[in-house]
Amino acid sequence: MDLQKLKTEATKLFPENKKFLSKLKSRSPRDLDATIQNLHEEVFSRTDCLECANCCKTTSPIFLPKDIERIAKHLKMRPADFISKYLYLDEDNDYVHNGAPCPFLGGDNYCSIYDVRPKACEGYPHTDRKKAAQLFAKTLENTKICPAVFEIVERLKSVY
Repeated sequence: MDLQKLKTEATKLFPENKKFLSKLKSRSPRDLDATIQNLHEEVFSRTDCLECANCCKTTSPIFLPKDIERIAKHLKMRPADFISKYLYLDEDNDYVHNGAPCPFLGGDNYCSIYDVRPKACEGYPHTDRKKAAQLFAKTLENTKICPAVFEIVERLKSVY
């Protein structure tokens, strides 16, 4: 898996994919969620996220207050100390990691806080949710990060 090639290809196709997803969202075919769910299952049945972990290496999830409390407790820290050590408030006023890669990502691409990870990590890349069209802006951005998302969007273009 060549992640630089993925980013280059996804960037090149970004305008086309943006236009496609925008039109698809406005048309909103009745079977859209089922189609995306099926593509998600097919693609992820052949995808080993531990081989890649690009999401953990390049982006940060949003940490909700419940995530912060749960993870801080797991690490035997006060929430305020967890925030000051690992997080900052971004321009949208959301708590995110203060750097990349994720400080909890090991050299083997395993997450040291997997059982208590943020909800945003648990649901990533969010291509298996109902009302998937509501997340098309994020899906489009994720084509540059996740090879599976890129493949799902490319296959979606062949369906619609």
